Amino acid sequence: MKLVRYGAKGKEKPGLIDAEGKIRDVSGLVPDFAGEYLGAKYLARLRRAKPANLPLVRGTPRLGPPVGKPTNFIGIGLNYSDHARETGAPIPKEPILFSKAPNCASGPNDPIIAPKNSEKLDFEVELGVVIGERASYVAEEAALDHIAGFCLANDVSERAFQLEHAGQWMKGKSAPTFGPLGPWLVTADEIPDVQGLNLWLNVNGERMQTGNTKTMVFNVKHLVSYISRFIELEPGDVIVTGTPPGVGMARKPPRYLKPGYVLTLGGDFLGEQRQEIVAWKPGL
Repeated sequence: MKLVRYGAKGKEKPGLIDAEGKIRDVSGLVPDFAGEYLGAKYLARLRRAKPANLPLVRGTPRLGPPVGKPTNFIGIGLNYSDHARETGAPIPKEPILFSKAPNCASGPNDPIIAPKNSEKLDFEVELGVVIGERASYVAEEAALDHIAGFCLANDVSERAFQLEHAGQWMKGKSAPTFGPLGPWLVTADEIPDVQGLNLWLNVNGERMQTGNTKTMVFNVKHLVSYISRFIELEPGDVIVTGTPPGVGMARKPPRYLKPGYVLTLGGDFLGEQRQEIVAWKPGL
């Protein structure tokens, strides 16, 4: 299944994509794709439904992030061997964890707001993992049982905030709109091999990132198991699993984003996103 949340920001309703690519309203089956409603019980309820019998959503509504109000939004640093090499960093011996503020999650086509005093705004196409069942001290072989599905993610980063202000990475990863997710949450049964997905990202039509999840240093099963040793993962939590090479920071000279630039990105089975960079101003 491909699950979406559509409508105005903060008022999104749950839907699914039918065989013709149209949105069907599933609010009669679940109130939202958030928390417990991403668990196996509710996903099974959705699978039993016949899309043709569900209300058709007319037009082309805005898509919000396909998961609502995650408790934790966790990032993995330097998790692609080729990305680690391009930054000059050693390949990690254990996963590098950092937090993104959960309220930075945004829709796949919402504008990205360049923060006030931003100098080095960067992009990172990533595979997102959405937790469906509570996970604490989970063995690797059981990790996939705790996943509701996967989504496309852009781990937007302000490198000056992240690396030059004597603090944790979270400062450069958490501004409003720094977590575009979607367009949909695709359930695990629709992806034959999550460690074989192509990812790509363009800036103003120019290809900047091309990668594949097979070059992850730590695979999805390991990440969920590892994180669950330190954090009790809740249904609806999001993990963004690292980025392939080609980020703006690593280019010579660096290529950072400016207002007016347009990002397009995508991945196998995960759909595509499009974001315009806009300058911060009061009220945004």
